[in-house]
Formats: sequence, C-alpha cells, structure tokens
Amino acid sequence: MEENGVRINKYLSEAGVCSRREADRQVEAGNVTIDGETAEIGSRVYYGQQVCLKGKPVEKENEMILLAFHKPAGIVCTAEKREKNNVIDFIHYPKRIYPVGRLDKESEGLLLMTNNGDIVNKMMRSGNRHEKEYLVTVNKTVTESFLHGLANGVPLADLNTMTRKCSVEQLGRKQFKMILTQGLNRQIRRMCEYFDYRVEKLVRTRIMNIELGSLKAGRYRNVSAEEYQTLLELIKDSSNETVI
Repeated sequence: MEENGVRINKYLSEAGVCSRREADRQVEAGNVTIDGETAEIGSRVYYGQQVCLKGKPVEKENEMILLAFHKPAGIVCTAEKREKNNVIDFIHYPKRIYPVGRLDKESEGLLLMTNNGDIVNKMMRSGNRHEKEYLVTVNKTVTESFLHGLANGVPLADLNTMTRKCSVEQLGRKQFKMILTQGLNRQIRRMCEYFDYRVEKLVRTRIMNIELGSLKAGRYRNVSAEEYQTLLELIKDSSNETVI
C-alpha cells in the first residue's frame, strides 16, 4: 500500500474486483465503503483499512489470472448479474475475474479475462494504440473502394468522431480482415453501415500478441507464460491513465 494511500477505484481494480471505470460506477451508486463509511469518487484507501463492496469485504487476489476466452455470440461482456447472459456466469470461473475491454453481444471471438486492473488499463486505453484483429463477413460483395474507405478513416456522426486509419485485407468475396488500434462502440458495424454494408459475422481473432487460434466457442485457456511475458514487454511503456 502506498504511503499516501491509493484511490478507491485503483484499489478495487488491483484487487481484481472490476475495472476502474466500473469501480467508479459502484462508488457513485453508494455500494463501496471504507471502514464502514460510504466512499466517494477520489477517496483513498490506507494501510489497514477495510474496503467492502455491497457489504462484502474486498480482499486482494495475489494470484495473477489471465484467460483467453472464445466468446460466443449472444454473451454480454459484463459482470452485471442482472444480465442473464453475462460473461461471468457463462464462464463460471472459480475466482473473481472480469473482461478486458468489450466485444458486442452479436460478435464473437477472443476476449481476455483477468483479475489485474493495471493490465486492463494499459491494454485497452485507446491512446496506447495496441492492435486488435477481426475477421469480418458482410452481406454483399466487397469492393476495392469499400476497403479503401474503411482503411482511410470513416466519419461516425453519431459518435462525433473519425475513425483512425487501419489495415484492411480482403480474404473472400464477402470477407475481409481488419486491424484496429481503437475500440469505439460497435465500431466495425458502424463503419460498414456508412458504406451501406451490413456485418453478418464478426470474429475477433487477436488482441496484441494473443491469438484466438483453434479455441472453440465457449471455451477458455490460460494465457501461456511466453504470451504473458511478450504482452508485458509490449505494454511496458503504455499509460494506464486516460489518454487521447
């Protein structure tokens, strides 16, 4: 524990409870206490203090957990128990974990699950520009102009932004591979809709150096020691704070 304590969202994240963003939501909802007092955004936790989430003591998990999971379509990337198709209940892992980033309900493919909040932040902050690779199948024949348009940035009016340039490679008449370094809400689907294409199947095949490979839908595996060491090397200079 740092001499000046740690912010409550960082404490919960490093304890493997949830991401910092979700921790802030829990604090705002009044679900977090520090020594019996309701925490506020920015509250700090000092050595010896007891933190509770929804009345249950939070104990830091010392074991590092990092799983590669093949999320099937229909499963929701949330730990919210009120969502009947939440990924936590689906995996039913014996220890507390949560997803690294999101993959929309209709999409499938690689989703990382962990108890390490620092890794989550360093991997998923958009400004760190780490790669994620997708296999995309659309409803009609892919054209050169369509692929060129995707690769060079697409204006998304409802998100008030322009997508970054990205790598796009045609694989079949209606299929292509796309590598992104950002993760806007339903980004690939929105980009395709801009050109009057509809995504029929979307599979994430890689996050940085970790690949989906032959992992079957609904199954998970431990990220190997070699993969983990390479991942640490890739994120060593990445920020775990909010970046643009």
